[in-house]
Formats: sequence, structure tokens, C-alpha cells
Amino acid sequence: MRSIPVEELQPGMILARSLINDEMMVILSEGTLLTKAHITRLAFLDIPIVYIKDEYELSEAFQNVSALFDTGSAFVSEYKDVIHTARSIFDEAKSSGKAPIAKSKAVIKDTIAPMTKESGVMDYLLEVNHLAADVYNHSVRVSILSGVLAKWMHLSAKETQDIILAGFLHDIGKTKFPERLLDKNVETLTGDERDAYEQHTVDGQQILSASPELSDGVKLAALQHHEAMDGSGFPFGISGNDIHLYARSVSLADFYDNITTEREGFRKETPFAAIDKITADMYTKLDPTVCVPFLTHLKEAFLGSRVMLSNGLTGTIVRYTNDYVARPMIRVTDEDILDLNIVPDVKIVEYNPKD
Repeated sequence: MRSIPVEELQPGMILARSLINDEMMVILSEGTLLTKAHITRLAFLDIPIVYIKDEYELSEAFQNVSALFDTGSAFVSEYKDVIHTARSIFDEAKSSGKAPIAKSKAVIKDTIAPMTKESGVMDYLLEVNHLAADVYNHSVRVSILSGVLAKWMHLSAKETQDIILAGFLHDIGKTKFPERLLDKNVETLTGDERDAYEQHTVDGQQILSASPELSDGVKLAALQHHEAMDGSGFPFGISGNDIHLYARSVSLADFYDNITTEREGFRKETPFAAIDKITADMYTKLDPTVCVPFLTHLKEAFLGSRVMLSNGLTGTIVRYTNDYVARPMIRVTDEDILDLNIVPDVKIVEYNPKD
């Protein structure tokens, strides 16, 4: 272990001691693989030095991991392995009409749950969500996001495991989907095709109902994740607390992933666009008790990050004017700070732009 000034840090180094702020909150945990985004944030927070593992401790790590954006990184490799398992689980459900719960719980416990605890997981997800928008990739990402959300909501260990499982199985009903619908833009569906799409929630609940070892919340997440707090969702148009907490949580994770993923008919957007849309919907379709902790922690994670704006300028996120605004203040020069809340035509178009 050795100390090193923050300005000398390089992506791929690994923290030897956790970093804790004055409020006794962990900024980064021991063992974190440092990325460019982490280093930028440490500089922004005026952290003078950190302790990293030395070459002796890291000899094997340096051979097996690299910086965040390297597709050979530990997280991405893990993610790709999980996708293979998810595909086999969904294929088995399709052929048998039953969800392989033991396999699902095993992949949650052994791989997905630990991934939700990794520092920088939201950055990692932004890198892997371009790999595919199919039901396997989407289900794994929603599972990870649901676990991160459960952590931010300070739910119990049992509830957290359940929500991660609910996120993983929320679209299991799509195993009964007509093949022609799998890659279609949902918003273009009408008539019988729209009815068939909405049926996947009912089918999912029916598939999971055959598994008594699952909690009601996991089953209801499959049935209710397209319901809305204002009653505008489907399949039954229920509202408010009639929607299970797991379904409300998975719904938010599903919404965020759909915004930040390239899909048929949809352009991949930044997490800042997701923040805008979640903020706009959090008192209508989405549950504010779920949205508030998600937005709070997500916005905190971006402080100090470099961004590119739609007007061609680049800058650093310095703060949010208060807890309720959706858009940050950007330092574009030493003297100039731009409040994106008062210039609505200027948007963040790239996160951590490569200079």
C-alpha cells in the first residue's frame, strides 16, 4: 500500500483504504477499481491523496482488469457471463412454461447482487447498455438497477434480494411473446399487437404463480411493473399503494434503462435526460418515495463529472441549486457557471466526454 496524490492517479489503480467524508459517508470503498470518472470526482472534492495497492498487491489484478471503458474490464466480463445464464433461464422458461427459480436465485446471490454493490456501478451500466436491448440484457440491467435502488432506499437484506430477483424476472412473461413483437417499438403497437404486448404482464405473473417459494412481491412485480401511480398504466389500471413496492421500484429501474439504452425506434439518451423525465413523472406515473432516493444519489454521483453541452461547450457539474431541480449547474470556465434550469434549450449531450 502506498499514498499517491490524486493528480497522479491512473485508471486501473485500486484503492487500499476507503474514502470517508466529513459526514462519515463512504465516498469510495476499499478495493474500488478507479476509473476516469472516479478520479475526476476525487479532484472535484479536493481529496489531496489516496492510498492505493502497490505493484506487489496488484500484480495479478493488473493482468486481469483494466479501466472502466475497456470491454475486458471485470464488470463487463461478469456482465457478459450473466447474460449467458439469463438466456438459458429464459429459454428454459419458454420451453417448459415454468421459471427455473433455483437457477435464478443462484445467479442473483452469486453474481448480480455483488454487482449492485460495486462502486461506480451506474457508470458501468452506461457502458454495457449498448450491448443489446433484448429481454436478457434488459432483465439483467433492470435487476442490477433494482438492487442499487433498494440499497439507496435502505431496504432490508431480504427485501433487497427480493427486489433484485423481481427485476430479473419482471419480463419473464415475454417468453410467451409472439416472435414478431420482440424487437418492435412498443409505442407503435396497436390493436391485437398492443393487446399481445400488454398480456406479457399477466403471463409473467401466471408463470411465477407456480413457484410457491417466491414472495408475493416478486410475482406482483411481474404483473404490475407497467401500472402507474395515477392509474394510467396496464393491465388493470390500478393506482397508488395498490401497486406493490417491488413493482413501483422495478418500474423505475425499467424506465431508466429504457431511456439510456438504444432500442428500436428510440435513440439512447444520457442519464441526465433520464433524470429530467423521472422528475417530470414522479408525481404522476412514478412513485416519489422511490424516485427521490434514486434521483438524490444519482445526481450526487455526477458531481465533478465532465459533460458536453448541446451548444458545443464542455464543463464540469458543480452542484444542483436545490434537491428538487432536475438539472445541474455547469462550470464552463473559471469565471462562468451555467445553470441549465434557466436555459432549457441547452442540454447535456455527452457524459465524461473524451477531451
